[in-house]
Amino acid sequence: MNKSKDNSIFSTGKMVRLAVLAAILLVMGFTPLGYLKVNPVMTITFNMIPVVVGAVILGPSGGAILGIIFGFTSFSQALSGSDPLGAALLNQSFLSAVLLFVMCVLPRFLAGWIPGLLFRSMSKIDRTNSRVFYIALTAFCGSVLNTVFFVSAFVGFFATNELVTGAFGTTNVWTMITILITMNAVVEAIVCTVIGGGIGQVLVQFLPSKQK
Repeated sequence: MNKSKDNSIFSTGKMVRLAVLAAILLVMGFTPLGYLKVNPVMTITFNMIPVVVGAVILGPSGGAILGIIFGFTSFSQALSGSDPLGAALLNQSFLSAVLLFVMCVLPRFLAGWIPGLLFRSMSKIDRTNSRVFYIALTAFCGSVLNTVFFVSAFVGFFATNELVTGAFGTTNVWTMITILITMNAVVEAIVCTVIGGGIGQVLVQFLPSKQK
C-alpha cells in the first residue's frame, strides 16, 4: 500500500516537484523565455525542457500533465494575439478554433507521456546503469516527438486552410513541412537534450530509492 502511494503522482513528494516544474513552465510559457519567434509561421520553443524533466523524475503521468500545461500556454499565444497565424485561425470558425486547441494540447500531452514510458522501460532494463544516456535520450525523444506530432497535426488540420496557404505562400504540403522543420527543430532538440537531460540527471539523484 505504501509502495503504491509512493509511486502515485498524487504522493506529496511528486506533487511538490510537479508544482515546481509547472510553475517554471508557466513562467516560460508567458514570457520570452519559452518562445523565440523567428517569423510569423516559425517559432523556437524551449518549453519541452520542464516537460522532459518531469517525464524523467515523475514518470509518464507527470510528463503528460506538464505536456498539457505546455499545450495550454501554446494555445494562449493565439488567444493573446502573440501568434498572429494562430489568432487568425482561432477567429476563423468554431471548427478551426477546436482543431487549433487539439493541435496545441494533444501533441504536447503525447510528447510528455511517451518519453516518460520510454525512460521507465529503459530504467527497468538496466537498473545499475548511471542512466546518463537514458535521460539524454528521453530528453531528445521528447523534443523530436513534440515537433513530429505538432507538425503532423498542423499539416493534417490546416494544410488546405486559406489562411495557412497564404501565410506560407504555398499549397505544397512538403514545402510547409520543410519550412516548419528546419533549424528551429535542430535547435530545440539540442537545447532540450543538453539542458533537459542535464537537469534530469541532477534531479534524479535526489529521488527516493523506491522511485529510482
